[in-house]
Amino acid sequence: MKLLIVILTLICCALTRAQDTDSLAYSLYRNKVVLYSDLGYSSSPFHIKDDFIGGFDKIKYKHNQKVVLGIGVAYKWFSLRLGLALPGPLRSGSKFGNPNYQDLGIAFTIKKTYWDVNFRNYLGYAIQDAYRWDDSLTTLKPNAIESQIRNVSFSINSWYFKSDQFRMQSVFGKVGEFKRSIGTWYLKSTLNLFGVGNSGNPLVPLELIDSTETKSFAHATSALDIGVVPGYAYVYRKVFWQVSVFAGLGGVIQSKFYSAKGITRGILGLAPRIDFRFVAGYSKPKYFFWFTTEFDIKSISHREMKYGETYHVIRLVGGVRLDKKQKEKKRKEL
Repeated sequence: MKLLIVILTLICCALTRAQDTDSLAYSLYRNKVVLYSDLGYSSSPFHIKDDFIGGFDKIKYKHNQKVVLGIGVAYKWFSLRLGLALPGPLRSGSKFGNPNYQDLGIAFTIKKTYWDVNFRNYLGYAIQDAYRWDDSLTTLKPNAIESQIRNVSFSINSWYFKSDQFRMQSVFGKVGEFKRSIGTWYLKSTLNLFGVGNSGNPLVPLELIDSTETKSFAHATSALDIGVVPGYAYVYRKVFWQVSVFAGLGGVIQSKFYSAKGITRGILGLAPRIDFRFVAGYSKPKYFFWFTTEFDIKSISHREMKYGETYHVIRLVGGVRLDKKQKEKKRKEL
């Protein structure tokens, strides 16, 4: 008799757990108008590694940043956001210049896939600690301002999630949220066209150029690559707190080029690709607050000369979900 009670108890627990698993893990507020605002910045520094003259092996290129205030609205599948850069850079203009940059993107969901398309154009960089080889600079003004260096990137990415219960709308927390913790494997497909150039002038400072190597005079390097990145996404939900983490590692087939002294050379190769996102915050049906960050790491290798960039976005997001007012029509009884 006791054994029967134990068996029945285990069956009931299993059925209860199965029902919890089968229930929707997410909520979507399809009939609410979402108004939100965000505050943050984006950055796209890069570096070049090689055996430079003077024993240097790495040059870092950084640009100045501005805080961007965003205002947006979302309803069902529709979303619109306008961003405005606040006056004044985050860093000293005398050390890092005053660059111009555009950062545009769209995103949408189709069934079990999430898509985003991004275009970035950053003009104006500073070579960090250039005083080490440039006698015209000092520790008070250590960086060389290069206003014509341009970093451009265009990418199309899609994430396919194994679980039917996983919704990106609930990860970003505007028109949705999760009701319980959930994890799933995913496969990211990616197509990228990116590179950097200096308007016909060498990217590497003249003091560090090895005159016996043509690639040392390169005024541009770029790549077109396509590949897949497998990874795992996990969302932790506790009461109204929610944390989402994406982590993936894969590779791409890459067609890479560099231009120097009127010559452009290309080669086909492989390159690693990392996918990482982090979103955390507090969400209730009527309002939400989120901290979001995203990293996009790319690289190009021409034997000893290696180019790498790390684009990242950091934002604080807050908003409200408003009920859509509907007018009910009353029929008069005759």
